Amino acid sequence: MDSLIAAAARALAAGDPFGALNRVALRADAPALALRGIAMAQLGDFDRAKSLLRRAARAFGSREAVAHARCIVAEAEIALVSRDLSWPASALDAARRVLEAHGDRVNAAHARTLEVRRQLLIGRLDDAEQMLDGLDPGPLPPAARAACELAAAGIAIRRVRARAARSALARAARAARAAAIPALTAEVETACRTLDTPVARLIARGQEQPLRLDAVEALFASGTLVVDACRHAVRDRYGVLPLVTRPLLFALARVLGEAWPGDVPRATLLAQAFRVQQVDESHRARLRVEVGRLRAALGTLADIRATPRGFALVPHRAGDVVVLMPPVEERHGAVLALLADGESWSSSALAMALTTSPRTVQRALESLAAAGKVQAVGRGRARRWMIPLVPGFPTILLLPGPLPGD
Repeated sequence: MDSLIAAAARALAAGDPFGALNRVALRADAPALALRGIAMAQLGDFDRAKSLLRRAARAFGSREAVAHARCIVAEAEIALVSRDLSWPASALDAARRVLEAHGDRVNAAHARTLEVRRQLLIGRLDDAEQMLDGLDPGPLPPAARAACELAAAGIAIRRVRARAARSALARAARAARAAAIPALTAEVETACRTLDTPVARLIARGQEQPLRLDAVEALFASGTLVVDACRHAVRDRYGVLPLVTRPLLFALARVLGEAWPGDVPRATLLAQAFRVQQVDESHRARLRVEVGRLRAALGTLADIRATPRGFALVPHRAGDVVVLMPPVEERHGAVLALLADGESWSSSALAMALTTSPRTVQRALESLAAAGKVQAVGRGRARRWMIPLVPGFPTILLLPGPLPGD
């Protein structure tokens, strides 16, 4: 490695893309192409960065396997930042294995962190946690260590483990200060503010109050039956009943939970859960069937008892019943929650993250665009969707992913 390449690499590691370009901008050899690609990525020109990195990877070829793998990892990071979730994850996994086989622990750890972040975006928490468990951030340089701790904090936040998230973010902050990279420090500070932002609303006995993540964690550990409208589930400290695929049963549970300890008239259940205004005998019969299904599904969590005017929710083990609501009720809240990270997303990436069809996401985006809540950038396959960052927009419990304890 010549002195200009080494100096450019040090500049990039310190977060100085202009310093790197000053040294290699006029060179077209493989190492210079790779460094120019990384510099352009740091400056936000992702298309140019991907083109340069692919040229560098071809120039390195199979004879320089480590350098070729590093280019693949850099391209994977660009794909992740630009929310191109269709980028082949198998290529990143293969590159990581090459780096591990050749003893490049730092870049192999970076590749694993990218894999973890991608799994987080698409809601595969178990896979993300398993990948991160095999990574020891201790020996890594500060920037790589901060990235690992940010990934650990992301998992803890989605698992509703506030204490673990705070510990991981504290370690990330120390590593970011040691790295002295402003963008990394800003990312850690943004993540830290998340823990001080309300992530849900608690409704109990007709009263409503906002909750931060640590309060939600305490609520889940208490002896309370929680009808969780953030994750579409009913839970207490002993078990969880996911109802995300049974929206009608969850709608019934939510109405019953909001009325607890009172009962709910049959007409109210039909109007709010079934959205029926003109009631006939067929609707009453269907209500009895669905209440029976909910009673069977709740099992040891609670019972549903008939009253003279309707039905009431009766917990078996819990001493109280509350409803946990999203901090902001929005028809397309899950889409807005993902867009609130400030990055530009394609509709196909949103569909992958939300595990729904691209057409469903496209309709949601069109509706949000008509309301002025999102905007499109680009045309055709290059079209991306984004919203301006809204300070304090609460997103955590709207993100997709398995429930804690699953």
